Order: sequence, then C-alpha cells, then structure tokens
Amino acid sequence: MDEVPMIEPRRRGRSGMQAMLIPSQQMVAEQIRSAPEGVFTEVGVLRRRLAAQYGADACCPVTVQRHLRAIAEMSFDALEKGEPVSTVTPYWRMVDPASLLATRLAGGPGFIRERLAVERREV
Repeated sequence: MDEVPMIEPRRRGRSGMQAMLIPSQQMVAEQIRSAPEGVFTEVGVLRRRLAAQYGADACCPVTVQRHLRAIAEMSFDALEKGEPVSTVTPYWRMVDPASLLATRLAGGPGFIRERLAVERREV
C-alpha cells in the first residue's frame, strides 16, 4: 500500500492516551475485500484488524462507518448499472442485516441478506 496511515493520539480514560488510526476509504475497502465470502463479519473486527495492521491501539469507528456508507453507495450503484459483482467492494459482508445501519445503506437489509445467501451457495 502506498498510503501513509494517519494515527492521532487520543485521550483514553482519565489519564491514558491511545493511538487512533484514521483510515482512508481505500484502507477500509481493502479490509472489506479480504473478508470471507458469504460470512457476516462484525465491523469491530474490521476496525481491530486495521488498527493492528498499522500499529495503532484503535481505529476510528465514525470514520469507518462513514467510509462504509460511501462504499455501499458506490458498490450498489455499480451493481444497479450492471457491473459484475466481482468488480465491486462487497460491503454486505460487514453489515448485520438486522442492524439499524443496514436500513441506512444502499440496498437495505433485504439486499444484504440476498447477497450473503448467494455467496454462501457459491462457496
């Protein structure tokens, strides 16, 4: 990866500090693409993997969610235009279809359930 990660010191608790990774959209997309097909993976797992990969104590949840929403929009729009599934970032692997977040993402919970089911059959 040619990107330099941004890591900011943040307060943790009353007297501690932690290194907080502020990931780029590309970093988040790469982690999503590495998730196993047909399996829902918690976004927290993605954040922990990113933090570990870049030597940070934590990864900003707000930034990750914002990037996930943008990635979902782009991926869903590309699929709607007829792009092959293999060319989009499979955001549905990172979103629990029963979550509030799923209702806010492109395609909604039904699309997420459908994509996971299709991947499970293909695996």
